[in-house]
Amino acid sequence: MEEKYKALLLDHQLCFPLYACARETIKLYKPYLDELDLTYTQYITMMVLWERGSVSVKELGEALYLDSGTLTPLLKKMEAKGLLTRRRSTEDERSLIVTLTEAGRDLRDRAVDVPAKMSRCVALEPAEALELYRLLYKLLKQNSTEA
Repeated sequence: MEEKYKALLLDHQLCFPLYACARETIKLYKPYLDELDLTYTQYITMMVLWERGSVSVKELGEALYLDSGTLTPLLKKMEAKGLLTRRRSTEDERSLIVTLTEAGRDLRDRAVDVPAKMSRCVALEPAEALELYRLLYKLLKQNSTEA
């Protein structure tokens, strides 16, 4: 292979193992999330809402690294399931506030074991997992400030 094309080898790409690991990890979540009737994106949305209770769509997008074009249909589906409500802010009508419903809060009790179940699927030592977490967030923060 010519030297100038070696940079195009799949094995030379950092983005590919990140992408493939993310897809494989989400696949591992699927059976646990199916029991909750949630997709992975709905699950991480619920995690933010369980933590904060109520949040603007803008803040939710920032927390999840998702744009409003992705969030709007997602939140509509979750509202139809009765997990959350969406309403305009009284302080700023341009801002849409997302709030957990009682059903959304109750779902947390059914989801509480998901992280422990998933931790058994990751074949890393605790120190390795912590280092990977640190490095991934370093990349996220770097890339989000450059965007």
